[in-house]
Amino acid sequence: MTVRVRFAPSPTGMFHVGGARSALQNWIYAKQHGGVFVLRVEDTDAARNRPEWIEGILSALDWIGIRRGTYEGPYFQSANAGEQRAAAERLHQAGRAYYCDCSRADVQARTGSEYRGYDGFCRDRGLAAGAGRALRFHTPDAGTTMVLDLIRGEPTFDNQLIEDFVIARGDGSPVFLLANVVDDISQGITHVIRAEEHLPNTPKQQLLWEALGVKPPVWAHVPVVVNEKRQKLSKRRDKVALEAYRDEGYLADAMRNYLMLLGWAPSNDREIVPWSMIEQEFRLDAVNPSPAFFDEKKLRAFNGEYIRALPVEGFIAACQPWLTGAAPWRPVDYDPTTFAAVAPLAQTRIAVLSEIVANVDFLFLDAPQIDEASWAKAMKEGSADLLDAAIVAFEALPQWSADPLKAALEQVGTARGLKLGKAQAPVRVAVTGRSVGLPLFESLEVLGRDRTLRRLRDAHARLA
Repeated sequence: MTVRVRFAPSPTGMFHVGGARSALQNWIYAKQHGGVFVLRVEDTDAARNRPEWIEGILSALDWIGIRRGTYEGPYFQSANAGEQRAAAERLHQAGRAYYCDCSRADVQARTGSEYRGYDGFCRDRGLAAGAGRALRFHTPDAGTTMVLDLIRGEPTFDNQLIEDFVIARGDGSPVFLLANVVDDISQGITHVIRAEEHLPNTPKQQLLWEALGVKPPVWAHVPVVVNEKRQKLSKRRDKVALEAYRDEGYLADAMRNYLMLLGWAPSNDREIVPWSMIEQEFRLDAVNPSPAFFDEKKLRAFNGEYIRALPVEGFIAACQPWLTGAAPWRPVDYDPTTFAAVAPLAQTRIAVLSEIVANVDFLFLDAPQIDEASWAKAMKEGSADLLDAAIVAFEALPQWSADPLKAALEQVGTARGLKLGKAQAPVRVAVTGRSVGLPLFESLEVLGRDRTLRRLRDAHARLA
């Protein structure tokens, strides 16, 4: 048997990090077993589907390494509507489904409760298809349905607790439960690896597989992804869009390494490991079924480690979209040689690539963007005198490089009873606009004598 897995997102919004994790798990499982990864876009919600969301799915998968041309598809669920309707009719003809004209209000009136499920009222009425009549699947009255789940063992469901569920609406269009099963059968899916939230639907879908005369797939329901309050990640409340992390400057390698740790761990208590090792070691039966905490702080730390591990040339290349795109300086003012000079210093100080702008903007702007809070903190009584002395000391330097600059400012500070850390604070803010950033004296060396002195004089004039 050739293993065939599928990833079946809906194009109704940004690409969820939980979906990205499921896609990676399916991808690895298929690769480990010499199988096939199928991409199916479940686009039957016409009111919410948008073409840009389809491209968003494809580009997000590209980014995490599941690239177009390396998998089967994309298929579109809407294109299989004819087969789905035919399957519904076969179930009806076989006596496994029946038409029902009950409204929700009718059911509530009979059961006396808004919480109880459908009561089977139309099972034996023999209704024919008609406007407003839904098609319901006739579930067994006795026995159990056991689901073989590679992560959760053998969950068993009491059939008498499964209501006769709708498989086609009153207009004949199939609902998700049936469409999903028919598509899986049509595409020869052997293993369904998906989020835990779908587990309650699984016994219904397994009954449909069996009723259609096909052996059900092997199931694997991966744990739900939760936030720090142990609430399921929500698009409305949490930062869940993969694209947002990509656009902020997270590296794809860091992201997919972290996503694979949501419910699973490599051997020997390691976390940051090569992708090839994850592909080799990952096992579905080793996935922890408990909810997995999506820790943004940990992801950020992961990304910083991955950034620091890049060769300097790779780091420079990775930063280019932020340096040559919508940067606060004019494109003509960006100098690749200047950035290359400070890149090794910046590489150790940022956790996401977008932070590069705030670290180097002073090099490419005519004047620094002054952070007023940093100015107020650094420019205390005596700062004007210190800046004046620093200007004099710097002007006298025969060599404009980090070590002489440091020695000169250290001497200025000592003469005023200040350690170097205190002495350099006003200079840093005057030159870079901020109280934190790259190493000061290396920055002054790259900025150059004329621009450094001009900024010191401007700051001194502001204090006067």
